[in-house]
Amino acid sequence: MKAYVFVTVEPGKSTDVVGRLRAIEGVRSAETCWGLPDIIALVETGDLKALQDFVLNKIQKVAGVKQTDTHIIWEA
Repeated sequence: MKAYVFVTVEPGKSTDVVGRLRAIEGVRSAETCWGLPDIIALVETGDLKALQDFVLNKIQKVAGVKQTDTHIIWEA
């Protein structure tokens, strides 16, 4: 299962957070953006439950992350 995770971070933390996200296994890409969200990450997990666990227990626990918004990619 793939999803885009929009990440809002604390002021001045984008560079640090994007580096930490890129180091997490399962994050396929993470890029900083101008405006909101601060970072867009492409993640891939085995199923919906794993995606939920991934966002809650890996991405949201990165120091500097304030908020996430997950958008599941449905592949036809």
